[in-house]
Amino acid sequence: MEKFFKLKERGTDVKTEIMAGITTFMTMAYILAVNPGILATPGTGLAFGKVFAATAITSAVATLVMGLVANLPFALSAGMGLNAFFTYTVCLGMGYSYQWALSAILVEGVIFLLLTFCNVREAIVNSIPASLKKAIAAGIGLFIAFIGLQNAGIIVGGATLVELSATWYKGPAGVAMIGLVVTGILLARKVKGALLLGIIITTIVGIPFGVTTWAGGSFMPTTPYFAEFAFKEIFSNGKSLFDFVIVMFTFLFVDMFDTVGTLIGCAGKSGIVQKDGSIPNCKEALLADAIGTTLGAVLGTSTVTTFVESASGVAEGGRTGLTAVTVAVLFILSLFLEPLFGSIPSAATAPALIIVGVMMITPVTEIDFHDYSEAIPAFLCMLFMVCAYSISDGIMFGILSYVIMKSAVGKSKEIGTTTWIVALLFIIKIIVKAI
Repeated sequence: MEKFFKLKERGTDVKTEIMAGITTFMTMAYILAVNPGILATPGTGLAFGKVFAATAITSAVATLVMGLVANLPFALSAGMGLNAFFTYTVCLGMGYSYQWALSAILVEGVIFLLLTFCNVREAIVNSIPASLKKAIAAGIGLFIAFIGLQNAGIIVGGATLVELSATWYKGPAGVAMIGLVVTGILLARKVKGALLLGIIITTIVGIPFGVTTWAGGSFMPTTPYFAEFAFKEIFSNGKSLFDFVIVMFTFLFVDMFDTVGTLIGCAGKSGIVQKDGSIPNCKEALLADAIGTTLGAVLGTSTVTTFVESASGVAEGGRTGLTAVTVAVLFILSLFLEPLFGSIPSAATAPALIIVGVMMITPVTEIDFHDYSEAIPAFLCMLFMVCAYSISDGIMFGILSYVIMKSAVGKSKEIGTTTWIVALLFIIKIIVKAI
């Protein structure tokens, strides 16, 4: 393992990597309950058990590719937001079948593979300006902390869009607050595996409060779907074909920049970014989510992307693909332990996400806030990630404002060719959405 994963070269060891992998899995295991719950919403025609199996298998394969081929400590699974788009927009809103939606994801996955092999996606990652890369890392930190606060029920929707819950001190929110204090103390005292221990302790604390309950269900895995597509439905009329192109483009665009943003953020935190700002084995990393998305379409789940929760494992010292391999193994085991992992409440994982947000925001100190052509795009990037609840939208506003600001102050030479192309793609996206 030392020779294959280059553990000493990256300043880590087997124990640290496995602990990091367990931590990453524990912070993202909620996807095994949440993704099937969203996709199997009444009206889509999908079954919870089959989607659960598809999610676990797809996540395991994609993460295994990330670990063995890219040798990076990042995990992948069905992307949040994209699964909601699949269900509430495509199936329930537009009225198309889940087979129609899976067909769009399959085409997107194939396009991803082609773009990856042609180095297009890698060029996009490397073209993003240094200040925006730091802003993306910090923005993701704020974003996942915000997700943690919402998952715990501490921050809720209200008259002012979001507000502090009136019951933040009791129930799931109260348990999460206890977990936040416990996890923070463990981390401050430099206890190894602090985030994982925090999740376990918070889960136990939740039992007497009625927050942690046994999920129940069968320990035998369910067979997922296989190649259920509807290309005849797509070509049945002009409207269906036009909608298909728009839906496929949306999946493609959001997935691409969510993955790009997560890779930049987590790679920056792990300290593996090269001096020129590039990410080692970036092409292989992007290949992992392309394979995952394609396989997911075949098995019956929505678009696969690199998870921001990977930062929790990185924070625990994960630096190589062994962390990802550990996560992949746990995803396979989860096929047989659905009731167990389903019993971990979101109130127990929320504190880990909030603490990781603290860890990831540190690159913001390296941004030159005295140069407003750097500061404003960086700030907008972070702001819109949280307020628009989207990594890709944050990157969009960051890139577009960067191009505008640099051009306005006569520094257009600082804008790379690929950055211009990425900005143009975002403009096209805006126009297509408007139409």
